[in-house]
Amino acid sequence: MKKFFKLLSSEGESSESKLVEDQSSSTDLELLDAYSQAVIGAAEKVNPSVVKIDILQAGRSSRRESPGEQRSGSGSGFIFTPDGFILTNSHVVHEASRLEVTMADGRHSEAQLIGSDPDTDLAVLRINLANITPVALGDSQKIRVGQLVVAIGNPYGFQYSVTAGVISALSRSLRSASGRLIDNIIQTDAALNPGNSGGPLVNSRGEVIGVNTAVILPAQGICFAIAINTAKFVAGQLIKEGRVRRSYIGVAGQDVQLHRRLVRNFNLRASTGVLVVSIESESPAAKSVLREGDLIIRYDNQTIAGIDDLHRILTDQQVGVRAILTVIRQSDSVEIEIIPEDSSRREIRYRN
Repeated sequence: MKKFFKLLSSEGESSESKLVEDQSSSTDLELLDAYSQAVIGAAEKVNPSVVKIDILQAGRSSRRESPGEQRSGSGSGFIFTPDGFILTNSHVVHEASRLEVTMADGRHSEAQLIGSDPDTDLAVLRINLANITPVALGDSQKIRVGQLVVAIGNPYGFQYSVTAGVISALSRSLRSASGRLIDNIIQTDAALNPGNSGGPLVNSRGEVIGVNTAVILPAQGICFAIAINTAKFVAGQLIKEGRVRRSYIGVAGQDVQLHRRLVRNFNLRASTGVLVVSIESESPAAKSVLREGDLIIRYDNQTIAGIDDLHRILTDQQVGVRAILTVIRQSDSVEIEIIPEDSSRREIRYRN
């Protein structure tokens, strides 16, 4: 009888211990699931829309490529409309003679380049496939530092890799290959590697809030994405016009420090300006009285402290709009009338 009670007591202690252990494990799982389920849910929602982009260029051919073509790299992209438009990076598709897209379900399609904008490092492609799923586009104005984000892409050819992290900072600026600054860049510590370029940066609801674009290679966890609000505008322009319309004045400039005497004499808000190094022929600057050696300090009523200030001002809304450039010429302040033109006219002239 004593042996029987001892057995019951032993079993009771074991059950109680197991119950405490199960409760502890359950709590751990619940804490883990709050994070993991967010990542899983976002990845499962977006994965069908993420594509691998293979870039083919003229050159040697292998068995798989068409004669005279060779694969020169790959990147990522994502479908953002039901009729097959894809967002990616401009540098991904740069100089491609042909583009091939691989879907998450294994289907392949040749892609048409609709337009590319090196100034924001964005490009739009289009494929002709049935039963495709577009992503949901979020609002990059609503995101916050510390917010969970998920990056999906094809780093080093490993298709549909998922990494997670947080938004590290907002409103960064990044210089594009064309020399212009891209504003409102998102910084994240979600791991990105070559091949992730053009892939989506997603919030916990599975909404795309950015287009992954760059990493600082020597650094750890410093990666960048173009804000989706910027991408929406650029994609709309590329689909409609095939390009993004901007204005230009035809000046090659250099940021310079102004002498303190000039700053004091002209009551300037900034101690730097833009030195006119050269002027393009047939440009708006060439048609004005602007000269090489002039120091640009103001565009209409806006202070010009550097070439990036000019880039920000010279949007599509300035095309054909008369403006006043204020420059310092030797020791005098001179106002010069100038009318910016559509930058695409310059590209057409150079091609001819």
